[in-house]
Amino acid sequence: MTKKELFIKLAKPDKQGVSRWISVSEFINEYKELQLGNGGSWCRGNSSLAKEYVIELNKAETRGNSIDKIRLIGFNNEKNFNQNIRKDIRDYYKTQNCVMLGINGYSENTKIEIDHKNGRKDESRLSDLSSQNLTDFQPLSKAANDVKRQICKQCKQTNKRWSAKNIKGNPYDFYDGNENYSSTLGCKGCYQYDPVEYRKNSVKKVSKLAASEAVDQVFRILYPEDESKKT
Repeated sequence: MTKKELFIKLAKPDKQGVSRWISVSEFINEYKELQLGNGGSWCRGNSSLAKEYVIELNKAETRGNSIDKIRLIGFNNEKNFNQNIRKDIRDYYKTQNCVMLGINGYSENTKIEIDHKNGRKDESRLSDLSSQNLTDFQPLSKAANDVKRQICKQCKQTNKRWSAKNIKGNPYDFYDGNENYSSTLGCKGCYQYDPVEYRKNSVKKVSKLAASEAVDQVFRILYPEDESKKT
C-alpha cells in the first residue's frame, strides 16, 4: 500500500473529498510509514495525494515550522488547469502596484504576483494562452494573493462569497450579485475578484444615492406644504 493510500485509509474522506483533521500523533503502528521525517514528501504540493485532493496543513500548535495536523478539504479540480500566463500579460502587470495594498516591493510579501481574478480557476478559456485577456488578471502582492487564495478556497467549499464589508469603510457587500455564488455570475461582483471595479461601482452607487437624497431635500425645502399634507 502506498503512503497516499495509507493516509486515505486513515483519513476516510467523504464523497466531497473532505476529511477530519489527522494529527501526526496518529502516525503509529499500521500508519507508522506516514511519519513526516524531513518534511513529508507524500503530502507536498507536487505529491500524488495533492494531485487528487486539496491538502490543508496545520503548523500552529508547536513551535517551528513542523506540521502538526493534516486534512483533506476537497478534490483538486485544478489538476487539469493550465496556470501559465502569457508573457505580454506578465510584462504588463509586473511593474504595477498591488490593486489591494498599493505596493510593489522587493521583499517576499511585497513582490508582485500576477493573479487570476477567477479564484476557482474553472474557466477553460483561461487555460489557453491565446485566449487570455489583460482583464482576466490583476497585480497582487504575495501577501494579498495568499489571503485571496484562502478566501477563494472557502468560497469553493461553501458557495458563500466573501463580503467586502469585512474591510471597514467599504459601503457594499458586493458590486454585483449577493453572497450566494452562482455559475451564471461566477466570481464577478466579489471584491476579491476585482477590487478596482468594486471601488468604481461603489462611487457610482454612492453618487446616485447622494443625488437622489439631494433632490428630495431640495424639494422639501421649496415645497414644505407638500410634506405637511403627508402627515
